[in-house]
Amino acid sequence: MPEHLDRLPSLLAIDLGLRAGFACFDLGSRPRLRWYRSQRFASLGRLKVAIPHLLDAAAPLATVVVEGDRHLGDLWAKLAEKRGAIVHRVRPEDWRQALLLPRDQRHGEDAKAASFGVALDAIADSGAPRPKTPLSDDVAEAICIGLYGLTLRSR
Repeated sequence: MPEHLDRLPSLLAIDLGLRAGFACFDLGSRPRLRWYRSQRFASLGRLKVAIPHLLDAAAPLATVVVEGDRHLGDLWAKLAEKRGAIVHRVRPEDWRQALLLPRDQRHGEDAKAASFGVALDAIADSGAPRPKTPLSDDVAEAICIGLYGLTLRSR
């Protein structure tokens, strides 16, 4: 029996790029961060090969939330929708307005810095392992995208 059958449905958040950040949340009565990571892809071809495997890692997949390059978002959306997932495309301004203080939204660098605090709080609250190395901005933003994505499910 596949391992994912005993897991809760999930939300996968992706900060798109050839260097991408990922955050997977369990969607129980109290959603929590399951795992997070960053991955660098040497080429678009390598990314295309990796997408199904990354979607499998988040199984059973209910929702995918992407932010970034539209073309890359289309690649993820096509495969996620084939698996029955709902796909949301968000802009940085969307999650920043929902999660950050107004003073932290004024400049991109301020928002990136503030996203680290939000992400580390989410990691601590979830009981997920703390990062062994400094959190990358891709991962911090993916966690924030996922937290915002959780609010989209209740609308």
